[in-house]
Amino acid sequence: MKVGVARETAPGERRVALVPETLAKLQKAGAEILVERGAGLGSHFPDSAYEAAGATVVSTEDLYAQADLIARVQKPSADEAARLRSGQVVVGFLQPLLDPRLAADLAARGVTAISLDAIPRTLSRAQTMDALSSQANVGGYKAVIMAAEAFGRYFPMLTTAAGTAKPANVLVLGIGVAGLQAIATARRLGAVVKAYDVRRETKEQAQSVGAQFIELTSVADATGEGGYARALTPEEQKAQQDELNGHIAQQDVVITTAQVPGRRPPILVTAAAVAGMKPGSVIVDMAASELGGNCELSKAGETVETANGVTILAPTNLPASMPGSASLFYSRNLAALLLTFIKDGALAIDPADEVHASTVITHGGRVVQAATQKLLESAAGSTMGGSPA
Repeated sequence: MKVGVARETAPGERRVALVPETLAKLQKAGAEILVERGAGLGSHFPDSAYEAAGATVVSTEDLYAQADLIARVQKPSADEAARLRSGQVVVGFLQPLLDPRLAADLAARGVTAISLDAIPRTLSRAQTMDALSSQANVGGYKAVIMAAEAFGRYFPMLTTAAGTAKPANVLVLGIGVAGLQAIATARRLGAVVKAYDVRRETKEQAQSVGAQFIELTSVADATGEGGYARALTPEEQKAQQDELNGHIAQQDVVITTAQVPGRRPPILVTAAAVAGMKPGSVIVDMAASELGGNCELSKAGETVETANGVTILAPTNLPASMPGSASLFYSRNLAALLLTFIKDGALAIDPADEVHASTVITHGGRVVQAATQKLLESAAGSTMGGSPA
């Protein structure tokens, strides 16, 4: 089986799907590794490092012509999808719940699509494959570094001959992997950290890395499926925002991380909350995307300076800004996943395997993942319902 490593072409993407360190495990399982020329340069892994690890560096044309499986980070562009042939496999962050049409197109081409963002995160044996968590860990760290750079004062308390500098007050909203890493990083930098999440189960987790947990009286526990929070009702959202505003106004830095898979992120920091913050305060909205963000005033991929002197950062791909570490973690996750599929040097899909059932989006010319099927059927129904008689 030939595993091909594609060069990422999405704007700003510097990660690579597989790094030289992880190739040996796949080779031992019977895989031959092909690497598209220059695939690792953005992460500082030169072609020579791949060749030293036993891979063959090839052109773009040869990669798609020869590889049985194409490994990547981001979903393929339209041009890249057009290069894929029937019987070929593509694996990466394919985002089927955000882009089900891509899944339908890949199915029509006879391509088997495997998506790492569909890993069942609560399954113990899938933890080594959980690329969403590993990349969120990188993002949580980098969000704090960005905030510290944008904040015009010290994070730690410092006593100098010129007097004492007070520590920064940091609030982390959303206590998942990214939030926990953000808390731990802000604490290492000496900030006073508070944290909030609608899932009460996260209180001990936040406290374990040094944060004071904020308990709101207006919102009941909102633990959802798969380790994520459920979406709040409009009434719960308003009550939450009204009570949060008082806490947000006291902060120097707010980092938001709350996401709901396949849906618009919840608004946690309203325009009114931003208006109540002190000049020089910083917000880093880690949930910002084309769907929106946790801050009402965020603009995905941009920095906003408000009239009252608040800086709002809305990075859309923090892991790509730390490509070396992010690629290493992603590569280990991907290799762990691929090893469950490779048997005797060939791809073997087991529908009874919980990991396979979750991550295989298309196979045999069909969209086989239930959640993506449902989205496509819903879209088709809406189109038919909107057609004139």
